Amino acid sequence: MRLTDAPETRRALEDWLAPECSGGNFYEMDRSLQDLHLLYMPDDERAHMVPHFRRLGAIAGTRLDELARLADRHEPTLHVRDHRGKDEDWIEFHPAYREMEQIGYGDFGIHCMSRRPGVLGWPGTVSPIVKYSFQYLFTQSEFGLMCPISATDTSAMLIERYGDEATKARLLPGMWSQDMREILKGAQFMTEKTGGSDVGNIALEARLEDGRWRLYGEKWFCSCADGDVALLLARPAGAAPGTAGLALFALPRRLEDGSRNRYRIVRLKDKLGSRSMASGEIVFDGAVAYPLGKVGPAENPGLKQMMDQVNMSRLSHGVRAAGMMRRCLNEALAVAHGRFAFGGRLIDKPLMRRQLAKLLVPTEQVLSLAMYTARMLGRAEAGDAAAAKTVRILTPLLKFRSARDNVAVATGAMEARGGNGYIEDWANARLVRDAHLGVLWEGTSNINALDVITRAVAKVGAHHALADSLNATLAEARLPGQFRGELQGTIDRAIGFAESVASSGDEPHARQASNALYHVTTAALLASEGARLGAMGRDARRLVLSRMVLDHRLRAHDPLVAGASDRDMLAAVLGEEAVGLDRASALVAA
Repeated sequence: MRLTDAPETRRALEDWLAPECSGGNFYEMDRSLQDLHLLYMPDDERAHMVPHFRRLGAIAGTRLDELARLADRHEPTLHVRDHRGKDEDWIEFHPAYREMEQIGYGDFGIHCMSRRPGVLGWPGTVSPIVKYSFQYLFTQSEFGLMCPISATDTSAMLIERYGDEATKARLLPGMWSQDMREILKGAQFMTEKTGGSDVGNIALEARLEDGRWRLYGEKWFCSCADGDVALLLARPAGAAPGTAGLALFALPRRLEDGSRNRYRIVRLKDKLGSRSMASGEIVFDGAVAYPLGKVGPAENPGLKQMMDQVNMSRLSHGVRAAGMMRRCLNEALAVAHGRFAFGGRLIDKPLMRRQLAKLLVPTEQVLSLAMYTARMLGRAEAGDAAAAKTVRILTPLLKFRSARDNVAVATGAMEARGGNGYIEDWANARLVRDAHLGVLWEGTSNINALDVITRAVAKVGAHHALADSLNATLAEARLPGQFRGELQGTIDRAIGFAESVASSGDEPHARQASNALYHVTTAALLASEGARLGAMGRDARRLVLSRMVLDHRLRAHDPLVAGASDRDMLAAVLGEEAVGLDRASALVAA
């Protein structure tokens, strides 16, 4: 019996509670993702992958969601000795976590689909946008496991890029495998007590002993502590201080003879979120490690090499945030459409519609930027130098803003559900906990803003490539003339402001400049996407969302004056019917 069909006197008490979006197909309900695939993905690859997206969407909305809840409640357990008292630690996981690994690694090969051909029947390696679309769908139910999946992907990339032939032959077949009996899962052991964001203080020492590099010291925060192959930075004995002395190593959990490498997991972290994945503290007592690239007593390129992984991880984090925000938005919409209070549905209440818009706009912003960055990455990997510069600025920009917006959207969705959103039986509480980790992994907000302004802008000049890319994107779209001019003028102002902050060394304004770049970039992308989709006879509401970004993120507001009403735009972006191009154009030109 549906709530809408039942007289109040016949409703069961539980029917008064708002529904969830779990049980649905997360791909089929996501018109935005499907539309962006039309714009950004090659037709042949999209046609091949849609059945697989649909399959993962169904799993994410059902079994994966159930498993994620179980794994969150049953956290990993560290065993420091075996039953005979031997110091050979191991981590015990709940069967739900192992089943999720089978889905992510074994069934879909998310960790290796862009590293080797043939995954999911595609003849070559898949494009970045395909891989990140799978991450986006997966993360709508399970956040923690995406860390080791991504670490396996990016670690294999660095080993392939910088390892010698022996190291590649030893590690890559397992890291590219989908057979859970043979797979080598990746990990990242970076942070030390002396060096978190300030990696120049890393003290882990590498010594060349009997022709093998061995590690001595400890790491304070090791993601995927049970990983089979961990990448880490260490300082060769006698090497220069600071970042110049750091070298990159691959650390196997087990040596060639099958014996355990000489390091110990001394404790697992009791984390606020991402509880399903084991993070720990590790002590190294002569652990064998394989050098990646040059290692010696003078300068070493380890940090520069590691930044290749960091940039890919930042893109992955942006995609994860996009997936989690989509889940939060879908939960809030399920509440708004399914909850009756004060004489009607919540979706019809003006203040609730405004609250939903505050969840919808950042969710669509991050999806546009994530998909666009993935497309530009594909071009960069094909040798496009301008695209590579654009990716250089987009990855920290995406990480910077998406992580912060994820926290706000998760909190807003929890509030939309009300008191039940605070209860662990529902998805909202876990989404709020997991969202907060995004502002810490791969650099805090300050670190990413500084990377955008003091490096990508000041040293690389990547903001010029970004401006060219955005203007080219706008040129492809049919936009109202005045609105096009406003967008182009705002791009110029944001680029100029970022350059001014960078050239003056005005560090306190780095976040303001990064915010401006993020919002103007997403406004331009949303406008282009909406106009192009509208011209194809599809939904043009992204054009209206672009207007809302300009109005609410890039214009000054007097907090003591009521602004213009967004009623008509809210009706368009929150409506269930497609918005035609003429209607969207009229709204943005008003």
